Amino acid sequence: MKIDSHWLTGITRLPSPNFDARTDATDISLLVIHCISLPPSEFGTPYIDQLFCNQLDPDKHPYFRDIYQLTVSSHLLIRRTGEIVQYVPFDKRAWHAGKSVYEGRERCNDFSIGIELEGTELIEYTEAQYLQLAAVIRLLLEAYPQLSTDRITGHSDIAPGRKTDPGASFDWQKLFSLLNT
Repeated sequence: MKIDSHWLTGITRLPSPNFDARTDATDISLLVIHCISLPPSEFGTPYIDQLFCNQLDPDKHPYFRDIYQLTVSSHLLIRRTGEIVQYVPFDKRAWHAGKSVYEGRERCNDFSIGIELEGTELIEYTEAQYLQLAAVIRLLLEAYPQLSTDRITGHSDIAPGRKTDPGASFDWQKLFSLLNT
């Protein structure tokens, strides 16, 4: 796996229409870790892809009636199996953070890369997810010089009170241990 023209190679590409140009294409200086499962607490479904590509059918599950019209995306999803799906090239602004602030700077989508982990705040993430996340982060750190391990945060940290992911089930110590090996 490597980065070629702001896309990972050797993974699944599923382009989302939910992105636009960054205000400064060279300002990629934050990594935001999220979690998602659709329906909530269900894994291995096609619904995350459908949500990020504006194809979610509101009749497939009652929960979808409240979210199917959202125009959201993330740069990457790492499934519980370790499979990686990329929706938006890294040099574009994915719509993952919403109203957010990092170190006093608002609109984190403008300068961040969003990585979703298939999971919930309360269920432990898989070893395959941690290994893939660490591998991806290493590549991103090499490709985008404004990124650093000091600039990796959770969605809950940039949108406190509004978001809780990746949650207590995410092992930050494990991630940083993997990055330092």
